[in-house]
Amino acid sequence: MDNEPENGHQTVLRDEAVTALLTERDGWYVDGTFGRGGHSAELLRRLGSGGRLLALDLDPQACAVGRALAARDARLEMVRASFRELPGLLDARGWRGRVAGILLDLGVSSPQLDDPARGFSFLRDGPLDMRMDPEQGQSAAAWLARAAEAEIAQVLHDYGEERHARRIARAIVRARAREPLTRTLQLAEVIAAAHPAWQPGRHPATQSFQAIRIQVNGELDALRALLAEVVALLAIGGRLVVISFHSLEDRLVKRFIRDAERPALPRGLPIAEAQLPRRLRGLGRARRPAAAEVAVNPRARSAVMRVAEKLA
Repeated sequence: MDNEPENGHQTVLRDEAVTALLTERDGWYVDGTFGRGGHSAELLRRLGSGGRLLALDLDPQACAVGRALAARDARLEMVRASFRELPGLLDARGWRGRVAGILLDLGVSSPQLDDPARGFSFLRDGPLDMRMDPEQGQSAAAWLARAAEAEIAQVLHDYGEERHARRIARAIVRARAREPLTRTLQLAEVIAAAHPAWQPGRHPATQSFQAIRIQVNGELDALRALLAEVVALLAIGGRLVVISFHSLEDRLVKRFIRDAERPALPRGLPIAEAQLPRRLRGLGRARRPAAAEVAVNPRARSAVMRVAEKLA
């Protein structure tokens, strides 16, 4: 996700994302993942006086940054919410079908990773939390305390693409029987001890922590829910811009755009493929950060940006 410009980090694909998103200077836009406001600040810089930006985030610290920015710029409205709630939020504002662009910068932000108290990092000791909104839902510690071994293994395999998911899940269940797993380094040590092999230069807990975070926050479910509604939210010619950092997220977005661009031909119906309603068209190929950006911000290396435009 994007990082606060003032904190020394670089917002991932900031200029590229905003350029792809902005089609009308006085249009209505949504930043579904405000983070520390890098994309939103750049979009506001380019918007005209009639433009509007609705920004969402679950993180209370991100919302505090957003509210401070909104106090300086009346074109911005900051709401503490998940982007899966966007359809209802737009309905309440009369924006459905009138949005010129929706931006999603998925995943976890650098400020969240760098704060041990949030529990996202396997390199810094902190409470095993991992919630985007630490005031709602079930923490990683709570989920690991109750989940069955088979469920843990499934999550590690499906969301972390971890080849040794069963072995690690077994180790987690044995460890929690001895003492509760409540700290990030405690869990990381259990995973490292159970992992038979890992890539040089990569921590053995990388994929497992990623999987548990996705499970705790329901990240893929939220993405699926919004994609199912997003075409109806956009105006004709409106843009969807998604930056993903995980192959599962990118796969969902890629397939969604492909299916909206080329609907499946119903069996037995005398309809040519060209007659099927195309809802979106993909704009160009997937984009990745340039080498110069990755050199400054190594966390950008896995980012993939996809852009689509509503046709009808």
